[in-house]
Amino acid sequence: METFLNINRPSKDEQELAVESYDALVAVIGQLNSENPEIEIEETRERIRIPISALKFLGEILKAMGQGLPFSLVPVATEVTTQKAAEILGCSRPHLVKLLEKGDIAYTKVGKHRRVRFEDVMEYKNKMKKSQKQHIIDIMKSDEALGLYDS
Repeated sequence: METFLNINRPSKDEQELAVESYDALVAVIGQLNSENPEIEIEETRERIRIPISALKFLGEILKAMGQGLPFSLVPVATEVTTQKAAEILGCSRPHLVKLLEKGDIAYTKVGKHRRVRFEDVMEYKNKMKKSQKQHIIDIMKSDEALGLYDS
């Protein structure tokens, strides 16, 4: 599953269809009693049993598409290259390698190549965002204490 490599914004037509589909899907999910309902593909008349959790996940995808948000589906155990990890973090590949070598992010080596688990990259990214937010709050408090910021 390589869908994390293809991240595109939905077109206007896709957005409109996603909004309509999302509303209909949410209404139907609310009426379901089974954990594995059967759905029918109208064009082929094929019936498929699908876990309700997958239908709910489809709802989240449609919601994002309806809002015009780009989205990506990434299997949890996916390993990414250092280049892809750097792109996710918004930094250069050499900077990412320094983070790996310092032990800030876990990685494995396959021959000469480093591989990083996607979930480790996202964990690091979330930790950095939380740290950045705290730094901003600290700066604002400092400015307030000095009378530079009116609250």
